[in-house]
Amino acid sequence: MEEKLTENEILLAKECITLAKEAGAEKVRITLNKSLMELFGMLDGELDKVTHALDKSLSIVLFADGKSGSFSTNRLVKEDLKEFITRAVSTVRMLAKDECRDLPSPDRTVKKAIKGNELGLYDKEYETLTPEKRLTMAKSSSIWKGKEALEKGFRIISEEGEYSDSVFDTVTIDSNGLYARHTETSFEIGYEVTVEDPQGNRISAYWWDASPTLKGICGSLTDCSMTAVKRAAGKIGPRPHEGGLMNLVVDSECASKVVSPILNALSGHSIQQKNSFLTGKKGEKVFGENVTIIDRPHEEGKTGSRLFDSEGVATGDLPIIENGVVKNYFINTYIAGKLGIEPTIEDCSRPVLSTVGDSKEVSDLLEKVGSGIYVTGFNGGNSNSATGDFSYGIEGFAFENGKILHPVREMLMTGNFIDLWNNLIATADDARSCMSKIIPTLAFSNVYFAG
Repeated sequence: MEEKLTENEILLAKECITLAKEAGAEKVRITLNKSLMELFGMLDGELDKVTHALDKSLSIVLFADGKSGSFSTNRLVKEDLKEFITRAVSTVRMLAKDECRDLPSPDRTVKKAIKGNELGLYDKEYETLTPEKRLTMAKSSSIWKGKEALEKGFRIISEEGEYSDSVFDTVTIDSNGLYARHTETSFEIGYEVTVEDPQGNRISAYWWDASPTLKGICGSLTDCSMTAVKRAAGKIGPRPHEGGLMNLVVDSECASKVVSPILNALSGHSIQQKNSFLTGKKGEKVFGENVTIIDRPHEEGKTGSRLFDSEGVATGDLPIIENGVVKNYFINTYIAGKLGIEPTIEDCSRPVLSTVGDSKEVSDLLEKVGSGIYVTGFNGGNSNSATGDFSYGIEGFAFENGKILHPVREMLMTGNFIDLWNNLIATADDARSCMSKIIPTLAFSNVYFAG
């Protein structure tokens, strides 16, 4: 079975442009996707499930008579596509006009994404994998059979894990001559463990790792479940903790929770809908001097890297926030027309937050900060995209003099993102490479917690 797009499938996508024009479309964009996933699930040390999932789809954006519509199908047969596209063009003609919808200018689209693996994101080791190898990797992290030797002050109740690998292949073409391909493999291991303390309370924790290369997760295959056990056991015995203004340290595993709302507020759609607390802030110093986030989408072999966005527009290093100054919004072709401004890219691919200070690990950072709340997870809550106000339930640990005191849970953290990021005081240097947002553990001062 072909795990990547074949030449015939790509040729069919190109023929769809001709079919669309014959049906009356003036401009067309086609995106052809193909993915294959193999998953081996473990439950209490034994194979529990096997999943094999192949997916193919074709998405088409049609422009006709100043109108536009998006359609998709997974029926990739020429005769069926001809009827599908003809009906789609007829549907577009029934829509209201919107002259701002258009293809990006050819001078903005990518020119060097031809083979799909220019960024080294497709690992040929994928082709050597067999069901036996996949099962071995799924089992290698399990600690279930030796769990009794680990239990000290708790019992391991259950262990559930998954190993999976996938290959994704995407080709985007349009009637302006765009041809852009992105091919990527992904290997992932994840385990969730539940433990029980002497009082019968059950606590769960999860740990995972992923990489575009098989070699990139080899080190995590043997210790993933053990890490989950340690994280679960560490939550035993939470105590109440007083509220008030305190220092906040947010673990790199969940730090994107306080970064994503900033990136979302820079979205052109949010700006256009006046639903962003950063509307009209481009060029202004909004955050602290030590806040710098740069989109770095061309890092070879790194999760999140890509040469083009969903419109086919070429990506590149892009300052998002620099020394506290808002440098760019994410503006696609449509939003640019609506706002009457120059387009950039549709969204960021691989935002990297610059580290602050010289703390390498969390322990160094806690020592530097002194005392406060170390957050390792968020439990519900929400944020207001128009004002930047937030209120999140948290779990983690109270710490003092740089040392963990005890676990905390069911505390509430509230504030405003602009205030929060003006109080960034330090970071560790521990951003997880398996994530598309490269965010280290963060430390802030003067954050309000409800005890």
